[in-house]
Amino acid sequence: MPEPHAPYRWGRSATAPEVARFLHGPQPRGAELIRAIRIFAEFIRGFRAFHFVGPCVTVFGSARFGADHPYYSVAREIGARLAKAGFTVVTGGGPGIMEAANRGAQEAGGLSIGCNIELPSEQRPNAYLDRWLTFRHFFVRKVMLVKYSYAFVALPGGFGTLDELFETATLEQTGKLRDFPLVLVGSDFWQPLIGFLQTLVESGTIDRSDVVRLRVLDSPQQVADDITAIGMRRFGLTYGPRLQRRWFLGE
Repeated sequence: MPEPHAPYRWGRSATAPEVARFLHGPQPRGAELIRAIRIFAEFIRGFRAFHFVGPCVTVFGSARFGADHPYYSVAREIGARLAKAGFTVVTGGGPGIMEAANRGAQEAGGLSIGCNIELPSEQRPNAYLDRWLTFRHFFVRKVMLVKYSYAFVALPGGFGTLDELFETATLEQTGKLRDFPLVLVGSDFWQPLIGFLQTLVESGTIDRSDVVRLRVLDSPQQVADDITAIGMRRFGLTYGPRLQRRWFLGE
């Protein structure tokens, strides 16, 4: 088994010039067309790579936790238990929590997928991926992290984790995703956020049901059990060599 990469430093370098130009207002129309074509090609490349990976669960979490951190161990166990349940484990493909979940899945004999992001500081894919792609744009990467998954698990993390968590929660709130489990792991870490969300409920900016959608758990076994049970009940998944949709089996 390969050794995990050394920790990386995120957010310490300037944005890649080409991506920065794209986000800095109108450009010449020819340049905008070329950029749109490149973005479309990036989507197609992702669709082709991940279309047949099977039912997935996406794990979000910090890139900054090393292998000696308690949450690294938790993520590794979650990855293993999800893989044993038959799910493909998908992460952002980087270090920290992402590496841990991929590592657990691969060590358990499951399929481990990474949606890596191109950064000036050269974030390499972690060493525990069976398949991965490196994307240039965060928004394309986030589509891939959501598109193929039946459930989402968020462990402690920073801005990137919160971005992914709240975009997924917004998709559920607005009905773009329906009844997909969204699990927060680490009650001590997430409790202040849940408290703040209660403030939003009291202010009338969100509904109580928006908070109820977030399941806060601590046990990796319970995470895997809940996701498996919900997947089988709501989405017609069934056991086999890997979890499959029932209609694949002719039922």
